[in-house]
Amino acid sequence: MSEYELNGTPLLETRGVSKHFGAVQALTDVDFDVHAGEVNALVGDNGAGKSTLIKGIAGIYSFDSGEVYFEGKRVHIHGPRDTAALGIEVVYQDLALADNLDVVSNMFLGREWTSGAPRTLSAEASKNKATGLARWFRGLLPVSEVEMEKQAVSTLDELAVTTVQSVRQPVATLSGGQRQSVAIAKAVLWNSKVVILDEPTAALGVAQTRQVLNLVRRLAEKNLGVVLISHNLHDIFEVADRITVLRLGKKVNTFMAKDTDREEVVYAITAGKMSSVPGMESDA
Repeated sequence: MSEYELNGTPLLETRGVSKHFGAVQALTDVDFDVHAGEVNALVGDNGAGKSTLIKGIAGIYSFDSGEVYFEGKRVHIHGPRDTAALGIEVVYQDLALADNLDVVSNMFLGREWTSGAPRTLSAEASKNKATGLARWFRGLLPVSEVEMEKQAVSTLDELAVTTVQSVRQPVATLSGGQRQSVAIAKAVLWNSKVVILDEPTAALGVAQTRQVLNLVRRLAEKNLGVVLISHNLHDIFEVADRITVLRLGKKVNTFMAKDTDREEVVYAITAGKMSSVPGMESDA
C-alpha cells in the first residue's frame, strides 16, 4: 500500500463516466481508480452498475461521457483488444470460455504460442498498423502445443488447482468451480498490470475460495492493480485495501478497508446518501 500512496497516480482511472440503456441510467458520473499494489473491491446491490462499469472499461460497452486514464494518460478503448493491449485482464462472471475447446486452448485463445516466432508477437501486433500482416505470418507457423500445455499445467499448479484431471479435457466437461479456476488461471497467465475479477469465488468451494483469495493478495504484492467485484463481504474484508460502493449507478463512497466495518459498508450499499436519484429530476 505504501508504494501507491507515495506514487499517487492510479494505474487505471475513470473520471465522470456515464452510461444509459434507453431510459435506464446505468451509470452517472462515476469516478473509480485502482493503484499498483492494491486491491480495490467494487461492491453494490444488483443493478448498482458494477458490471456496466467493468464492461465499459473492457470495451464491451462504450461510455456515453467521461474519460478513462491508464498510467496517468487518457486512453480511448474501442474494444477488448484495446484493453488487452493496455495490460488489463478481465475475468467475467460468465467466464467467457469456449465450451468446445480444451483447457489449454482456452487459456491461450487468440494468443497462441507458435514455433519460430516471438511469443509477444500477438501483443506487439495489436499496438501497430501491421496487425493483419502479423496475424497472417503467425498463421503460417505451427502452434507450440507442447509448450502451451506445459505452461498451462504450471499455472494451474501455482494456483493449487487439483480438481482439473487433464488440461486436454473440453471445458464443457468441467464443473462450475473448475471453470472458474481455468478462467482465473487464464488471466494470471498473461501477467498483466491490472486484473479485474467479477465474482471470482461465486462458484468455488471452501478450499478453492481460499486459493483464489490468496492469489488476489499475491497479485497485489507483485504490484498489480486488482479490482475485485463480490457480494461476499467476508472475502472482501480479507483481501481488499479499499472498498468502493456503487448504488443506483452512482458512487456513494470509497472506504479504506482497515478503517471501516461491514455495518458501514452494508449501510452504504442499501441506504447510502446520494445527492440525487439517477433518472429523476431534482426538486430544486
